[in-house]
Amino acid sequence: MPTVTASEPAITPEIIRKHGLNQAEYQLIRELIGRAPTWTELGIFSAMWNEHCSYKSSKRWLRTLPVTGPQVICGPGENAGIVDIGDGQCVVFKMESHNHPSYIEPYQGAATGIGGILRDVFTMGARPIAAMDALSFGEPSHPKTRQLVHGVVEGIGGYGNCFGVPNVGGETRFHKSYNGNCLVNAFAAGLADTDKIFYSAASGVGMPIVYLGAKTGRDGVGGATMASAEFDDTIEEKRPTVQVGDPFTEKRLMEATLELMATGAVISIQDMGAAGLTCSAVEMGDKGNLGVVLDLEKVPCREVAMSAYEMMLSESQERMLMVLRPEKEAEAKAVFDKWDLDFAIVGHTIAEDRFLIRHHGETKADLPLKALSGEAPEYDRPWVQTPSAKPYTDTPDINPAEALLRLVSSPNHASKAWVWQQYDHMVLADTVLRPGSDAGVVRVHGTKKALAFTSDVNPRYCFANPEMGGAQAVAEAYRNLCATGARPLATTDNLNFGNPEKPGIMGQLVGCIKGIGAACKALDMPIVSGNVSLYNETDGTGIHPTPTIGAVGLLNDLEEVIRMIPKGGDKLVLLGETRGHLGQSALLADVLELEIGDAPVVDLTAERKAGELVRKLHAEGHISAAHDISDGGIALTVTEMCLAGKTGAEIAPHATLPAINWLFGEDQARYLLSVPEARLEALFDAARAAGVPAQEIGHFGGDFVALDDIFIPLETLAYAHGTGFEQVLG
Repeated sequence: MPTVTASEPAITPEIIRKHGLNQAEYQLIRELIGRAPTWTELGIFSAMWNEHCSYKSSKRWLRTLPVTGPQVICGPGENAGIVDIGDGQCVVFKMESHNHPSYIEPYQGAATGIGGILRDVFTMGARPIAAMDALSFGEPSHPKTRQLVHGVVEGIGGYGNCFGVPNVGGETRFHKSYNGNCLVNAFAAGLADTDKIFYSAASGVGMPIVYLGAKTGRDGVGGATMASAEFDDTIEEKRPTVQVGDPFTEKRLMEATLELMATGAVISIQDMGAAGLTCSAVEMGDKGNLGVVLDLEKVPCREVAMSAYEMMLSESQERMLMVLRPEKEAEAKAVFDKWDLDFAIVGHTIAEDRFLIRHHGETKADLPLKALSGEAPEYDRPWVQTPSAKPYTDTPDINPAEALLRLVSSPNHASKAWVWQQYDHMVLADTVLRPGSDAGVVRVHGTKKALAFTSDVNPRYCFANPEMGGAQAVAEAYRNLCATGARPLATTDNLNFGNPEKPGIMGQLVGCIKGIGAACKALDMPIVSGNVSLYNETDGTGIHPTPTIGAVGLLNDLEEVIRMIPKGGDKLVLLGETRGHLGQSALLADVLELEIGDAPVVDLTAERKAGELVRKLHAEGHISAAHDISDGGIALTVTEMCLAGKTGAEIAPHATLPAINWLFGEDQARYLLSVPEARLEALFDAARAAGVPAQEIGHFGGDFVALDDIFIPLETLAYAHGTGFEQVLG
């Protein structure tokens, strides 16, 4: 029976609520262990049963996602997903959120988000080669937005640059739904040999459990529980739950961990992320069907008189937990001594289904380990389908040139160079395509191969039509990879939603997952890892549904890379069918301040045909450049190509569609191509054979962009695009 000391607070209904548990869950805990939990045990259950760790509101639906394929080595359930890239190599990648911490403490919240996702990758035995970030902020005019943007961007750059990983892409958006709850989604990818992958499942009875890395402090205590709660006017009280990161310690931890793995000392290894020592120990034991005993007085601490509760729930950064081959102890310790990092045997594995926590001779927790993971509540929460949106059939009365200038200077579509220029995107010297391209591309060092990375979602689409919006996020990621010449391999998802206890919000989650699943299956891009972030609300107001899709593609040869830089004199060719869909478009939202209509239809068969055709056309030498069409339609897409290539373009009017619909419609499964005139006939033959609509709609050249016979100087567009973000954000 665990020891209960007089200093431990009484467990009241209010205490239970503050631990993110309801009365029914607390009663289930009592039934499972046959008594009232101790203070430490309550904290352990709180950590393991919150949304962030147990996925209790979403796992029923997550099981419907496609997670397998011939390319998949490891799907969801480990620190990161793993996909084969041939030649005995694999790519290890994942995306996770650090939303709540970043809103409370922008710099450290974003910094430790990057640190955590990097650990997920190198814990598997992979050396990180790329990072991305997907950021969602409130309106630029909101009093907190400027502070959040500066803090988050500085935190990402400060940690990533010091660690030494190139940041090669991502997205930054602004919308009023994020005024009280910004989103910071961090992605990382690394390379490993397929025969040198490390997993987290413990094995062997009596094996030493080793604590590795930095010392434990009180920062981040209760962070996982806080990440599964809404914000209100007590937000400042949550500031101590934000972790503090040290990128130089993380760099040493990575080098020490990879060196340790080469010694053969590691049986299993797990990052100490959300819920720290609790979650890492329970997951290792659960996956290996073993129990765990921990002696907390052996845990290296940087603060005095830390309680068992604090040590078990601390989310101090740069820490790992390992099951060690006992005969390798001296060799393993020598590695960590060399890197000036802590190495301490803090427990051992046992055959019993038991999680036993001792501290200075007292038993602080004695729980059935399987109950902490396997018995977590699983809810089939009530949900209602999002009502069908009324189609938008009007044509706005606005001059195309005025519309384009306002669009390219808006904070959502102006150049984000201010953001990504603060990140080192060339460190390691293998970056081929930098931020600002359809996807970031990184060379697989020492080979001709390269990997492409992108992250995508349109929250307006997801709000209007969750199922179509979820499918579109995957489809746009697919297009971005194909537009750089990469064959799409697999995806990771970061599902950001409001309170799932509200049927409307739960309906958004269900709809988006259905759309994501259908698209991943149709496009052969299985989900291999991911994260669910719920309760993104402040004072009852939720964010737009934002299921961010991170995707990875493979180029077998760097010669396959397609750039978005057109050649003057080339013809401008449109692939895909244009109907002029303006519902929920960037034109309406960012120029006319209207969020009305339905999301565009996503034809997954058409997406696959068009994407495969783009890669085929480039392989056969028919195109000079390509760019996928998404926000802003043809007008914004051709402008981005012109600015990248420093050349103008002229677009012919459509025979039947109004100019605004033709130029700014956001129909899916489309690309713009730069095509040498001598290659046009062969291109059209290939398009007909593939069943993909293709038409010449203009040409590249000159020093202006012509829309509907209105000429806009390229330098005017360049100034609006290049300065819009900084002018709005100060």
